[in-house]
Amino acid sequence: MTAPLRLGTRGSTLALAQSGHVAEAVTAATGRPVELVEVVTAGDRSSAPVHRLGVGVFVSALRDALTAGTIDFAVHSYKDLPTAAAGGLHIAAVPPRQDPRDALIARGGRTLAELPPGATVGTGALRRIAQLHALGLQLEVTPIRGNIDTRLARVLGPDADLDAVVLARAGLARIGRADVITETLDPMLMLPAPAQGALAVECRVDDQDLIELLGTLDHAPSHAAVTAERALLATLEAGCSAPVAAYAELAEGEDGDEIYLRGAVISPDGTRDIRLSRTGTPADAAEIGKALAAELLELGADSILGHEGHTGPGTQQFGSTE
Repeated sequence: MTAPLRLGTRGSTLALAQSGHVAEAVTAATGRPVELVEVVTAGDRSSAPVHRLGVGVFVSALRDALTAGTIDFAVHSYKDLPTAAAGGLHIAAVPPRQDPRDALIARGGRTLAELPPGATVGTGALRRIAQLHALGLQLEVTPIRGNIDTRLARVLGPDADLDAVVLARAGLARIGRADVITETLDPMLMLPAPAQGALAVECRVDDQDLIELLGTLDHAPSHAAVTAERALLATLEAGCSAPVAAYAELAEGEDGDEIYLRGAVISPDGTRDIRLSRTGTPADAAEIGKALAAELLELGADSILGHEGHTGPGTQQFGSTE
């Protein structure tokens, strides 16, 4: 009898839902049984604001377990992964991406435009904080931590102390809570984080049989979109902690499929905001991202990034999908 493949996952409701879905897909595609192995990460143990924890806090323990051989593969929220490659590891698949947009959950079913001046809005991501400030709606934006249920309770629970929260729509959908969304935010108002809504299925680079097996889960359009967004992020990093947003969409063009990539760099107080877009073919996804990042830098994005201070290479700071 074939031994089950060991899939490493964080223990949160969202992580278990994501990993469970991938486990089912692997078994359906290959017939191989999969067992979930819970791994506690540094991000799970800390109560500090997400944007102060640094990069990789939700994935380093999973990658250590992969390297040590205590698990066979891992499932990550792709936006939590550092852009630098991990030695000895390989992203074998990007399954079909969930809706990458952000979602508002507000008391009384309100939309963002219906929130009164002074309304308190909670979110864990600097990118969201910056864009909420940039809208000029005079909202009181509060950094928050916790899993999805904890954050929703800040608005919907008996001890609610916020008027609204902003979360990733994908996470809510994956745990069956999309019904609480009062508005899915248009990317023109709130551009998502690079790779938001996407999963990364990772294994050891020397496990060629497993790489081939997991490759059956890969969704080429999702993979191309995420590649473009993360190439933009990697080119912009330079040790900054300023919020960076990116969203790539695939559409049919005159000569075949095209990628339409939007990118933005916003100061945390929302007073400085540079946004650009670029198109190209899926085969050139990485180059599109690099080129758009170069254009952002030419228009002064480097001054926003430099203004926020440097914390060393590879330290993009986004909130977990939750």
